[in-house]
Amino acid sequence: MISPSSARFPTPTFSFPSSSLYPKPPTIISYSLPKASYPPPPTIQSLLFPARRRRRRRTPSAPRAIASASLESAQSVLEAASVLAAIILVHESGHFLAASLQGIHVSKFAIGFGPVLLRFVANGVEYSLRAFPLGGFVGFPDDDPDSNIPIDDADLLKNRPILDRVLVVSAGVAANVVFAYLIVFTQVLSVGLPVQDPLPGVLVPEVRAGSAAARDGIRPGDVILGVDGASAPSISEVVDLIKMNPKRNVAIKVAREGMESLELNVVPDQSSDGTGRIGVQLSPHFRLSNVRPRNLAEARTLAGKEFLGLTSTVLDGLKQIFLNFSQSAGKVSGPVAIIAVGAEVARSSSAGLFQFAAVINLNLAVINLLPLPALDGGSLALLLVEAARGGRKIPREVEQRIMSSGILLVVMLGLFLMVRDTLNLDFIKEML
Repeated sequence: MISPSSARFPTPTFSFPSSSLYPKPPTIISYSLPKASYPPPPTIQSLLFPARRRRRRRTPSAPRAIASASLESAQSVLEAASVLAAIILVHESGHFLAASLQGIHVSKFAIGFGPVLLRFVANGVEYSLRAFPLGGFVGFPDDDPDSNIPIDDADLLKNRPILDRVLVVSAGVAANVVFAYLIVFTQVLSVGLPVQDPLPGVLVPEVRAGSAAARDGIRPGDVILGVDGASAPSISEVVDLIKMNPKRNVAIKVAREGMESLELNVVPDQSSDGTGRIGVQLSPHFRLSNVRPRNLAEARTLAGKEFLGLTSTVLDGLKQIFLNFSQSAGKVSGPVAIIAVGAEVARSSSAGLFQFAAVINLNLAVINLLPLPALDGGSLALLLVEAARGGRKIPREVEQRIMSSGILLVVMLGLFLMVRDTLNLDFIKEML
């Protein structure tokens, strides 16, 4: 976020980097990770109930386990929040360096929003750390009434040529893209790239209590090797065979840890639409292995391919959001959901946390380039209009009205997402 002076319009919500000459509300992102990158949650190929997250049962006889689980959860949340703070720092540093290296006056550099926790001044710039590290801004003295810099100073941002201002506005996005690549490159060198090696069968990660599957002997962790004589079925084949046989005996061959394969006779319950259901979740069965580079040249190749793959995933996901918004609106997330997902990823694997950070960077970079008010792309669009007008500046009042038109809407959306995502947290649901 680029601000002309101090945070006179404090942003009360999730304030990810956007670049214009005005303080702006949060950028809302759509978050998704490529399925083949790290151990995914159970696939939404369900025989026929929605995914549920398992909760640890807290019993008085296991205080140490409870304390350990709480500490692990707190650490995971801290790791996810640290990733977001680092992304903000990188973005704002991009704006700051692009301005400073061109000799443009900068007055403030802030990480977070809300009350100031730490503040110091160096070389005429006020650096501050604020209470909520989910946003930030770089301030310029262009319209600061307390500034002693003449309004016609050539090194004020508003008085610099269009190209100089384009570099400052777009530098945050460029910093996020470069940071995303460096994260992937670091992952390749440190832990390698996770690869899924397919294994025979279909994994059953969860079985609903009281369901036909539980009643007839299927357990979480079983691997379905065959259904009604069909060996090595796919997830869709298992689903279809169960749906086609309500209230009929279905022979299911499963592999269970520590045992030989078992033959189970399962009688699917009948759903309201007449199809069969047994009440399990199904997931691809695979083994994870890490591919490590043999030298730096191979590391660059692997990192480049992974980076392009992540970028393609992000672009495809955002395209689906805009083309099918009514069906995809639920994928739009605010800071609460992002940290919650990041905490889950941190608990699952270090490779997942690398990918989480890279994808968030790329999401923010792409969305900030959209030509909408209150986003970096909105500021760039105004600069393009100014260039098309032969360098004649857009009247300040018009520019302010354009840039402020989207602020209220985005702030309201940000508040809605924060409330929605908070109410969807497990421990909140348990309290309600």
